[in-house]
Amino acid sequence: MVRNSPIQIRPIHKLVELKAVEELQREIWDCSDLEVLPSLALIPLLDIGGVLIGAYEGETLIGFVLGFPGFEAGKPILHSDMLAVKPAYRSEGLGYKLKLAQRQVALANGIEKITWTFDPLQSANAHLNFGKLGVIADRYKINYYGETSSSLHRAGTDRLWVSWLLKSERVQSRISSEPIPPFVSDDRSNLLKVGEGVEPVSCSLDKRNASVTIEIPGDINGMMKADIKLARRWREATRAAFTPALAANYFVKDFSRTTRDEQQVGVYLLTMNRNDE
Repeated sequence: MVRNSPIQIRPIHKLVELKAVEELQREIWDCSDLEVLPSLALIPLLDIGGVLIGAYEGETLIGFVLGFPGFEAGKPILHSDMLAVKPAYRSEGLGYKLKLAQRQVALANGIEKITWTFDPLQSANAHLNFGKLGVIADRYKINYYGETSSSLHRAGTDRLWVSWLLKSERVQSRISSEPIPPFVSDDRSNLLKVGEGVEPVSCSLDKRNASVTIEIPGDINGMMKADIKLARRWREATRAAFTPALAANYFVKDFSRTTRDEQQVGVYLLTMNRNDE
């Protein structure tokens, strides 16, 4: 794509810019006005420590990340509620750049942990979160947002709650070097596999395994358009795999992508070893 001007990452403050954030929410999530966070709410949110950073091509907003302050276990955190990038710009690593900018602001304000939620069936988001940023996850939220008007939520709104430990060796290693090399699942420790016809194939949890894996299809958005019933079966299957594993004190450590039988497959790695958080 030919650029009219270089892309800039900078804070968002002006009212006209907040209006653009409203419009980009509608575009990205294809949702009704009732589900858009309005500029009138963003104004005081920013005044009390909210962090809103935009990606701009010239004066055009092409992406943003929004976080607000909170507490977890009595310690201050930043909860990152939204990350959005226009489809035409998603090959340029803007989501990654926006998250790094958010990290810098958090650290400058004495905050060492950022949390957020994401759909565990979204392979690209899982790759960004675990592979490139180095998050971990130990909580699964069932139907977190309930029913919404967004076409992206047709298979439900289950979410993984992730923690980004900003000063950890793990995070500093991930953001300063190449992502981890691909790994493959092991049939002996696989809780969920992409089977024939991209059907979910579930296996029982054996707690004797120090690590287990959960597979997902590579393109859940395309699946929702082509076969919503299959996409919903994947929602039920991933929920049934993640919830008992996390309840048994596994946590999600990594994510990798591979190709099998000409199909893209995502693989989560869950482990009980917390030495390298």
